[in-house]
Amino acid sequence: MNISKIHNCYGCGVCAISCTKNIISIELNDNGFYEPRISDVNKCTDCGLCFDVCAYSHEEISLQNLEIHSYAAWSNDHAVRRKCSSGGAGFELGRVMLSEGYKVCGVRYNAEVARAEHYIATTLEELIQSIGSKYIQSYTVDGFKGINRKEKYLVTGTPCQIDSFRRYIRRFKVEDNFVLMDFFCHGVPSMFVWQKYLKDVENVVGKVIYASWRNKRWGWHDSWAIGIDGEEYGEKVNWHDSYNMLIKGEKSFLNSRLSQGDKFYALFLGDGCLGKACYDHCKYKYEYSSADIRIGDAWGTYYKKDEDGVSAVITFTSIGNKWLKKANLNIEKKEFDVVAELQIKKASKRTLITKILMKELKKESSTIDDVYAIQLSYNKLKRLIQRISNPKQSIVNLFKRFSSLHFYK
Repeated sequence: MNISKIHNCYGCGVCAISCTKNIISIELNDNGFYEPRISDVNKCTDCGLCFDVCAYSHEEISLQNLEIHSYAAWSNDHAVRRKCSSGGAGFELGRVMLSEGYKVCGVRYNAEVARAEHYIATTLEELIQSIGSKYIQSYTVDGFKGINRKEKYLVTGTPCQIDSFRRYIRRFKVEDNFVLMDFFCHGVPSMFVWQKYLKDVENVVGKVIYASWRNKRWGWHDSWAIGIDGEEYGEKVNWHDSYNMLIKGEKSFLNSRLSQGDKFYALFLGDGCLGKACYDHCKYKYEYSSADIRIGDAWGTYYKKDEDGVSAVITFTSIGNKWLKKANLNIEKKEFDVVAELQIKKASKRTLITKILMKELKKESSTIDDVYAIQLSYNKLKRLIQRISNPKQSIVNLFKRFSSLHFYK
């Protein structure tokens, strides 16, 4: 009646905060993903609570009879819209809820320990730290343990984290105190990818003191970008002045983009180094969620010319819909397929090189370049196979390239 036999799970950490004996910890496993550990199984009373709140151990999601409403949205504060990954809907929801007495349990990047982590924000300045997507698995335990179930919170996280958290608050009969928000999730990469990436970056900037994902400096549609400052370049962020920093639109010293060959994004979006649960047990794609609100990028055809960013917002409950209408957002009601266009509909599949990548990632001696070289070789192989399987299109593409070169000459 405990989670001692659960491995390669979502790593949501809800089992750890539910354990009355405090014998469950969340640690990285051999592949670089969070999973639970029981420190002393002899102290376990077999109460079954950790198993009850575990979304991984249940086939169905915890929220049924969804009331799906879909919107495109963006902040009316241009500085917020510019700084956030998409349209700023997540930040504006947090802001309005803080103003009405809620606290926000969100995710920030902690450069001192080089990880994304859940934390509690009680002020606007603290909420600023949650801005921007973090494409690594978050450590939830400290943040979740800081939640007082008698108070009111907005809690954000991956769909699997939120599913477990809803089971947790439902088990303690405090569901009415919480609003839950998740996002369209691609999956989480091994932490070894990020660790090797950081080691490479620190050769240039020194110890990393600040990192942000999805910088829209080059526009929303080219925002697969990472901005990094190190001790040798850039100043440490003063979060007490963070709102002013947001308004100024501060730029980082080192900026790297997927469109220019960023190695982290190439590996993350290459789908070869995601968690086992992302491949085998993800039941939260597209319109499946246990949250009140889901956010993401409205990257479909309708907003393809927008470079400031538009949030896709799906509400699944009347509570979620109510709070969305209160936020400082421009809202356009759209069909679900319009705002969710280009979002993944099914769980990612392992690639032919998944085992090879994971083996290389686990080597202490290997670098991000070693892992990236494997991904590049695989990408070339895929392109070759596509050309062979579709010779007519390959000839057309070749002719277009030849014509273009001839025109410029």
